[in-house]
Amino acid sequence: MSDLINQVEKALDTIRPYLEADGGNVSVEEITPEHVVKLKLLGSCGSCPMSIMTLKAGIEQAIKKAVPEITGVEAINLTDIDDPNAVLPENLR
Repeated sequence: MSDLINQVEKALDTIRPYLEADGGNVSVEEITPEHVVKLKLLGSCGSCPMSIMTLKAGIEQAIKKAVPEITGVEAINLTDIDDPNAVLPENLR
């Protein structure tokens, strides 16, 4: 399983510069026995209403392309797009 985590981390490293540019990042919390990656959104990614888009279009695609065994990617702390407390990063306003 640690080999799988290493592969996922390598895939995430390819997109981290884009997340960091918006003041965010992600951390791998666990990979379930069903090969679902559970991520925690960090920094501005944790409060951004667009984070579901980032997760699905960016993060999930990068991971699944690099590590085909992964069946899904979920964030444990997604901000709902309609959340009144959601905050867009400065450079997306």
